[in-house]
Amino acid sequence: MSDCVVVSNLTVKYGKHEVFSDVSFAVESGDYIGIAGPNGSGKTSLVKALLGIIPVASGSISICDQKGNLLPVGYLPQKSIQSDPLFPARVREVVALGLLADKRGARFLNSDDRQKVDLVLHKLGVLELANNKIGSLSGGQQQRVLLARAMVNSPRLLVLDEPTSALDPRVREEFYGLLGKLNSEDGVTILLISHDMSSIGKYTKKLLYLDRGIVFYGTYDEFCQSEAMGQYFGPVSQHQFCWRHGHEVR
Repeated sequence: MSDCVVVSNLTVKYGKHEVFSDVSFAVESGDYIGIAGPNGSGKTSLVKALLGIIPVASGSISICDQKGNLLPVGYLPQKSIQSDPLFPARVREVVALGLLADKRGARFLNSDDRQKVDLVLHKLGVLELANNKIGSLSGGQQQRVLLARAMVNSPRLLVLDEPTSALDPRVREEFYGLLGKLNSEDGVTILLISHDMSSIGKYTKKLLYLDRGIVFYGTYDEFCQSEAMGQYFGPVSQHQFCWRHGHEVR
């Protein structure tokens, strides 16, 4: 496996306020990374810096394949659509927005574009909702549609910011199941921000714990066996987070 994301000595600031500093890590192609940390630790700022949404104060970011070509990236930000049945955009239109961003000149959809939209809707199990208004859907259905928008351009890297925070447990399990298939079957590399340290280890392959700098980055087995993490979190929380003990730790 080769690295597809390489971050070196990254520092992000808002004005004079330093969000985090000297952050370095590499993500292998096909990996699935859970990004966690307390509120204000810099999780969302990190992924926005990776995506070029906000500037960096210093350091470097590379998101490329082995030949140095930029990787196509899909992004699912924190939920921004309200459940308003009068919101006029329909599901197919929302997903198609993921194609328009890469078009030059007149931005119109052709037959191939419409086929891509329907294929990704089918893959994510919401094709039958294609003509529904997005605001009339349930929270779980909306997240599937927004995931379809992020996936319609066949990205090799998918970045998600708290994608399940508003979902009930059953729908959350289904959504994580979709992500797992995208990772294991399609080889999509995933970076996922979650505030839910008590369950993130159940779904992702590695943990990046951020608190104005990297506290830990590695596999959950490494996290589980780390004396430093036991001292940092306490042994009970450490083993609850790692999901390596049948989750029976109290």
